Amino acid sequence: MLRALLAEIPQAHFVYLADGAHAPYGERSPQQIAERAHRITEGLRHHFGIDALVVACNTATALAIEGLRAEHADWPIVGVEPALKPAAALTRTGHVGVMATRGTVESERYSRLRQRLESGSDSPLHFSSQACDGLADAIERDDKAAIKSLCKRYWEMLKTDREDLPAIDTLVLGCTHYLFAADVIRALTGPEVALVETGVPVAKRTQAVLKDLPDRPHASGSHPGVTLLSTGDPEPLARAALRWLGLNVPGQQFIC
Repeated sequence: MLRALLAEIPQAHFVYLADGAHAPYGERSPQQIAERAHRITEGLRHHFGIDALVVACNTATALAIEGLRAEHADWPIVGVEPALKPAAALTRTGHVGVMATRGTVESERYSRLRQRLESGSDSPLHFSSQACDGLADAIERDDKAAIKSLCKRYWEMLKTDREDLPAIDTLVLGCTHYLFAADVIRALTGPEVALVETGVPVAKRTQAVLKDLPDRPHASGSHPGVTLLSTGDPEPLARAALRWLGLNVPGQQFIC
C-alpha cells in the first residue's frame, strides 16, 4: 500500500505505523483488532497532526473502520477492502478466488460486499474465499520456505473449492502483505489467472481526499518523505521497507 501511495502522491509526507507488537491481525479477535485500531488512530492524530488516515489493512478496515469514522467524523479516513468489484469486472469465467486473512473473510463487511456483487451481477458470479492463516506472518518474517508452502496449500484449496464451477480466472490478493508474495502466487496460478490487488485504487482515492480538504494539507508541504513507526521492534520494519520499497529510512518505536 505504501508503495502505491508514494507513487501516486510523491509530494506528501507519510507517517507509516506498523503494529509490530500485536501483528499479524488476521487471527486476532474482532474486539482486539477494533481496540488496536482506535488506539493507533488516537495516537497518530494526537502526536503527528496528520491530515488524513489510510487504514492500510483489509482486516482492520473490515472490523474497525465504521467505528473509526463515527468517532472521527470530522476527519477523512480511507479504508482498504479486497478488490472484489474490480475482479468482478475482470473475470471471464465468473469464478473469482480471494486469498485474505481469516478476520477479513469472516467479517460482516466482507460478506455484505460479496453477496451484493454476486446477487447484483448480470451474469453468473461466484467468489471462492480462502482464509490464509499464517501467510502474512511468514511474509513479515521473509520466511521464503513458509511463504511458498502456504501459498501452494491455499491455492490448491481454492482451486478445489467449487469443482462444479468454471475454473478460477481471477485471484484477489485480499491482504496488503500478499502483494509481496505475488511472484510465488503467479508461479502457482500461471499467467492465465489475473491477480488483483487494492493499492492503486486506494492511493488514487487518498489523493482525491487530500485535494478536497479545505486547506492545503500539512503532509504535502515542503518535507515529502516517510516516517516509519512500529509499536514493537522498529528494526524489522526498517529492513522490510528497504527490502520491499527501497527506502533507506530508520524505524522508530512508538508506543500506543
